[in-house]
Amino acid sequence: MKVHYGIDNFQPLKRATVTSGTFDGVHYGHQQILSHLRKTAQEDNSETVLITFWPHPRFTLQPEEARKSLKLITNLEEKIALLEKENIDHLIVLKFDKNFSQMSSMDFVRKILIEKINTTKLVIGYDHRFGKNREGGFDYLKANQKDFGFEVEEITKQEIENAAVSSTAIRNALLEEGDVETAEKYLGYHYSFEGSVVDGNKIGRKIGFPTANISLADSFKLLPKIGVYAVNIFIEGKKYNGMMNIGKRPTVTEGVQKTIEVNIFDFNEDIYSKSVNVSLIHRIRSEMKFDGVDALIEQLNKDKIEALKILTT
Repeated sequence: MKVHYGIDNFQPLKRATVTSGTFDGVHYGHQQILSHLRKTAQEDNSETVLITFWPHPRFTLQPEEARKSLKLITNLEEKIALLEKENIDHLIVLKFDKNFSQMSSMDFVRKILIEKINTTKLVIGYDHRFGKNREGGFDYLKANQKDFGFEVEEITKQEIENAAVSSTAIRNALLEEGDVETAEKYLGYHYSFEGSVVDGNKIGRKIGFPTANISLADSFKLLPKIGVYAVNIFIEGKKYNGMMNIGKRPTVTEGVQKTIEVNIFDFNEDIYSKSVNVSLIHRIRSEMKFDGVDALIEQLNKDKIEALKILTT
């Protein structure tokens, strides 16, 4: 897959089957749409092109609301890596800024789809909207396809609904229940996030459970429900088993801000400031307040036994 940042240097193709969207998570529903795209391109003897947008359009159109409420399954790098596996020929990443948001649907069609890409077939959903104020849609494109010089094909309602259901199911499972297995079922892979190891208050070390305190690389990244999880943590490409707490540590410090702490099993290296990737395997329990540190230690030992059982079977 060739990745193109922007459209200015993109060389028009002989034949191009094109679709567009945010494709957050590149989950099972998206994979069905991309399979449809590949099949259509094969029948048309053309190359596949996926147009996506970064940052997410809502960060430009509704910045205050998006910063508070929009949580994404994947950042741009993760999305690109997942799309690599889908055998798309070209990925075009368009910067969604204020100028781009003012582009009319006609300009999008003529300047990007026709002049820059040489689209011969456009594959979009029945409810897909584009251009300033979301003025363009399937009916508009279908009615004008002869003038545009490319054929418009509709992704079925069922495929679009599968994608919407998958996105909702993933977010609900993670946010409401911490159900990482359901998220994995819809994603086709373990949900994960990246971050850097930062200084903590070292309470875990004092009670025999040293933790890596992690600061998220992306503030918009979705974090699952507060609780204790069995995880894999990847450090410089090497995988380790561990257990993670997302929460406010009510027994020892009960703060306002959520923290992310990973106790890495059989590990005793200095990894401050290093980047790590945490892959969520199973939610063990909710975060609880214990009657003192001894009760907390007893529970952590039980958590470790359960996490090891999950991670080694």
